[in-house]
Amino acid sequence: MHVETHGHQLEVTPPLRDYVDTKFQKLAKHFDRPLDVRVQLSVDKPHHKAEATALIAGKTLHADASAADMYAAIDQLADKVDRLLVKHRKKVVDHHRGENPARDGTFG
Repeated sequence: MHVETHGHQLEVTPPLRDYVDTKFQKLAKHFDRPLDVRVQLSVDKPHHKAEATALIAGKTLHADASAADMYAAIDQLADKVDRLLVKHRKKVVDHHRGENPARDGTFG
């Protein structure tokens, strides 16, 4: 998983970058394929805002979160992206794996 962290009129400190990386590395468990996530952090007083764009095999997922402090916004964002990834994974699962006489060759 590749995570890019950017700040919009905000300097992204190493502890903040490490926190984002640890939160988003947990999301890699949903997919075997490489996952690219771009996180943008900004301050829109009095709220701290975090946005993420995830690129998964031709599909783009976007989420944003706002909270009183940046770490809480990152936590909310990670939860939202996690839910989006689970929802996307359920959509791409092959639903035709059940028993089918035509596919088994036992029809007729």
